[in-house]
Amino acid sequence: MDFSYETLVAISKSWGLFYMMGFFLCVCVYAFWPRNRKRFDHAKRSIIGQDDKPWQK
Repeated sequence: MDFSYETLVAISKSWGLFYMMGFFLCVCVYAFWPRNRKRFDHAKRSIIGQDDKPWQK
């Protein structure tokens, strides 16, 4: 089997696209999974809740 440069580039672009689409879908499923809502809501509130005065050294 002798692949040309153009063939290898086309294959790698196609598989890279499928890989990135799969990764994106996994991240979206994780972010919107109902069981993770409490964890993300806590993280959202905890950052703002502790900053009630200016930062000091």
